[in-house]
Amino acid sequence: MADRIKLGMVGGGNDAFIGGVHRIASRIDDRFELVAGALSSTPEKSQASGAALGLPRIYDDYKQMAQREARRKDGIDAVSIVTPNHVHYAAAREFLKRGIHVICDKPLTSTLADAKKLVKAAEDSDALFILTHNYTGYPMVRQAREMVANGDIGTIRVVQVEYPQDWLTIEQDFKQAEWRTDPARSGAGGSTGDIGTHAFNLACFVTGLEVDSLAADLEAFVPGRQVDDNGHVMLRFEGGAKGMLWCSQVAPGNENALRIRVYGDKGGLEWAQEDPNCLWHTPFGEPKRLITRNGAGAGEAAARVSRIPPGHPEGYLEGFANIYTEAATAIASVKAGEAVPQDVLYPTIHDGLKGVQFVSACVKSSARNAAWVKLDH
Repeated sequence: MADRIKLGMVGGGNDAFIGGVHRIASRIDDRFELVAGALSSTPEKSQASGAALGLPRIYDDYKQMAQREARRKDGIDAVSIVTPNHVHYAAAREFLKRGIHVICDKPLTSTLADAKKLVKAAEDSDALFILTHNYTGYPMVRQAREMVANGDIGTIRVVQVEYPQDWLTIEQDFKQAEWRTDPARSGAGGSTGDIGTHAFNLACFVTGLEVDSLAADLEAFVPGRQVDDNGHVMLRFEGGAKGMLWCSQVAPGNENALRIRVYGDKGGLEWAQEDPNCLWHTPFGEPKRLITRNGAGAGEAAARVSRIPPGHPEGYLEGFANIYTEAATAIASVKAGEAVPQDVLYPTIHDGLKGVQFVSACVKSSARNAAWVKLDH
């Protein structure tokens, strides 16, 4: 085993769901060691959270952390940024300009202007930027992508993707709901930014297609809510394929029901996040075929991110861990002065920019009564 990557974390304190997920994901394959953190927006909470985790080095804020870690001979190699969206740009910039690799939660930033500035900061840095669109790490998502690329379903015609939840069906007053429905912290998109970006990213990742333009009808059904909690989006892909995207956080009976269906002139594929070890393939005119993770018919793309035999389920945490492990391999290669292996695959800052462009275009389109808006690539 190569030396573990020394990791710091910004955000992700004791009361933050996603911080715990990132910490678990970073440890599953034992490629990272968490050694430093600025875990909250106040020094007191940051110190308390760091002490609870037993971190060797705890900082009051991310600027102090970036400055001091960059000066240490044993300083962090990478930082994981798991704050609310509006902090991503400023925090990531501090570490990028000091050559510290960044692993950042999605969406990239809360505004398109910040996203473009962060892309420039990343391009000016020698550091890598990894965005944790974790669903791209699922083995059967990699399988679907490989099959599309191999032409197994032919020329793509139709893409259907959805991500419904129900947890914001009524007004909520706990921390996660508070910041995710505050446009100053989440950005102009509510469900579109929080889960719509996952659906959008998944559609592009699996198909390899870029969205040319979209028409969106967004709604805030809960009275007084300042950001959308439901979105219907029609998509036109470059090359002629058409698609529909639905994201909702007010759909009772749905927990994390991310699902994608892709149809070409030779067949179709279907995958659901809540049954992640299964991929359905239907060649036109033939019966449906079930491909299972590490089972018969699964290819190399899925196998290289699977850990255990078929029938033992892998899911959310393992998919998240695959992104971290890909990041560790890339960072270790850079540290060794080597090229990143070609089979290493993770979402980049440019994928993050596309996600923020998607949200911005949805908000603009909806304000214009679902007018078609082109995405600027």
